[in-house]
Amino acid sequence: MYVAVKGGEAAIEAAHAWLAEARRGDPGIASLTVAQIREQLTLAVNRVMAEGSLYDPDLAALAIRQARGDMIEAVFLIRAYRTTLPRFGASLPADTGAMRVVRRISATFKDAPGGQVLGPTFDYTHRLLDFALAAEGADPAPAPRAAADLRPVPRIAAFLGSEGLIEPQPVADDPPGDLTREPLAFPADRALRLQALARADEGFTLGMAYSTQRGYGRTHAFVGELRIGTVEVEMEVPELGFAVCIGEVELTECETVNQFTGSKSEPPQFTRGYGLSFGQNERKAISMSLVDRALRWRELGEENTGAPAQDEEFVLAHGDNVQATGFLEHIKLPHYVDFQAELELIRRLRAEALAGARAESAE
Repeated sequence: MYVAVKGGEAAIEAAHAWLAEARRGDPGIASLTVAQIREQLTLAVNRVMAEGSLYDPDLAALAIRQARGDMIEAVFLIRAYRTTLPRFGASLPADTGAMRVVRRISATFKDAPGGQVLGPTFDYTHRLLDFALAAEGADPAPAPRAAADLRPVPRIAAFLGSEGLIEPQPVADDPPGDLTREPLAFPADRALRLQALARADEGFTLGMAYSTQRGYGRTHAFVGELRIGTVEVEMEVPELGFAVCIGEVELTECETVNQFTGSKSEPPQFTRGYGLSFGQNERKAISMSLVDRALRWRELGEENTGAPAQDEEFVLAHGDNVQATGFLEHIKLPHYVDFQAELELIRRLRAEALAGARAESAE
């Protein structure tokens, strides 16, 4: 047993050394730096920050480099590091209404109050490989920009709300729970559902959101507003007696306008779906808002049609890619004792079945 253990340790050490060599790649090619990943693979960095629940572009870029580009492994590294950090307190809710937007679009009104700002987007690009990017050359010319307008941009939903055309913004009575401290329990309130969706795997959330658009949930939606920009993070300091700004974060916020609802006492009105994510993370924010709306069927008095996106436990229990990876990848680790037990069971059952067959043939 001791020899086997030592042999395993040697193999693991060799595997780690080989991993470091594979991570570096061809020594003849310049090494990829954390700064390069942070500045040039921004969308990957944003995804790791969102699913890792830690806003730090430098650490997210380091995790991507360490994980050789494996996004889920990078998220795992960030979450593990996050658990080592001390907690000094809780910030106040971010005021996204005061966001300094770099991108803000609406699919509901062409002439949206406050204007539409395309910003940096793939929406209107041709999906053709640009081989010029493979050649070393001059940096692109600066993009033309309108004069900066630092005034808060009004919300689309606020204009619908002024006419009573959309449900009032739901307000929670109790302080929200914290999924990073307490395990998720069902049924979960909306605040916990949104936390789980914000940390959920982008691909899983996208698949759930897509299912709602294909009829599994009946929540046809319009993007009322999608905005990206920076917001201040404020924290109350008891010694001062007021809140102070401790930094800024970039966020993507999406609010969808969904199909009508109504009752005997309330006239028909639109309903809401909501998504919020670190950095420029549009696909995640939109997907999150669609799934959020599907999960609200109970509080809106709707029928559960059996759609996967309406199953709270299914969605929230299977969306976490770190937890899913742990369960999935552990099966490739040694299970020798378990397998030997099942192997012996199969052999015994086969022997008993064979003996029974022989006895029947003898009769």
